[in-house]
Amino acid sequence: MKNYLIVGASSGIGKSIAEQLAKENQIFGTYRNTAVDIAQNIHYHYLDVMSDEKDLSFLPDTLDGLVYCPGTINLKPFKRFSADDFVDDFKLQVSGAVDIIQQCLPQLQKSKQSSIILFSSVAAQTGFNFHTQVSASKGAIEGFAKALAAELAPGVRVNVIAPSLTHTPLASALLNTEKKIEANADRHPLKSIGQSEDIAHLACFLLSDKAKWITGQIHHIDGGISTLR
Repeated sequence: MKNYLIVGASSGIGKSIAEQLAKENQIFGTYRNTAVDIAQNIHYHYLDVMSDEKDLSFLPDTLDGLVYCPGTINLKPFKRFSADDFVDDFKLQVSGAVDIIQQCLPQLQKSKQSSIILFSSVAAQTGFNFHTQVSASKGAIEGFAKALAAELAPGVRVNVIAPSLTHTPLASALLNTEKKIEANADRHPLKSIGQSEDIAHLACFLLSDKAKWITGQIHHIDGGISTLR
């Protein structure tokens, strides 16, 4: 049984990853605002990734994988963003991940081969209106992950998953009517919206030994929107 840390395991994609992995592994999941359900093999702990003091003393001596899920979807015209909006988003999605990884690196390096999964967005490499804040932080994640993968090889693999719009609580404002769902689905060549389980399947594969020859990659799971017209 392997040990995995899922930061943001109480909702959406993080919850789906935790539930899938928990079938055969021990999961240490964190939450901040969302209530958690008691589940077999999932040990939940409160964690505020925006805090300067992050208590990870609950983790075991060895970690086989780390998934960092916190994110935001703030869409509005560039002129309506403040510089602080970009800084706060960077702190949540990039600085938070950096801090967690640095603290967990000794445990990750004790594993025979461990894996780190970070999350980007289709918007990082595909220009969309009103996505400047999203693209700025997610683009930073992609560059950071590639450099980190090179530095930590061969013992720790690092990969990024870049989804398109997915049915999660985070995206609820964009998918809260049938009309919005239909319009957003129609933008994708596969004419559907992704489910959190779809993303979790890919994450679990990348964490597993089946992906032992995959590192430093940006994996698009986006209904074809990033490459097909």
